[in-house]
Amino acid sequence: MKKIFFAGITLVITSGVMAQDLKSKDVPKVVKAALVSKYPQAAKVSWEKEKGNFEANWGGKSGEDNSASFTPKGEFVEIVNAIKISELPSPVVPYVAAHYKGAKIKEAGRVTDAAGKIRYEAEIKGGDLIFDEKGKFIKKD
Repeated sequence: MKKIFFAGITLVITSGVMAQDLKSKDVPKVVKAALVSKYPQAAKVSWEKEKGNFEANWGGKSGEDNSASFTPKGEFVEIVNAIKISELPSPVVPYVAAHYKGAKIKEAGRVTDAAGKIRYEAEIKGGDLIFDEKGKFIKKD
């Protein structure tokens, strides 16, 4: 019984909270075609499934300077472009220091959604903090 319980917890954690690495063959053709159409320069793409969507990662030393998300039907959701922490809007770093004592921003990204709306994310231990284009805190993801 304990084995079944722990296996169930593991399945929930890996499918609901964490991204799942995928092989290219496991990504729908319509999603791969949408990536090529929107970002023809994307090369050496790795895939993940996160929150029900497919995420393509490419570029940079880590291979994750760009992360574009698409629905299973191939509809573009958003792209996150890695940026330097110093490129975040000026209110972000003081906000993190004041509200997340001792937290250090590990990575930063500029998020552009399908409508062209820009947000910023600051990754700290325990999640991503999302800010609007002016650096006003929106939510923790």
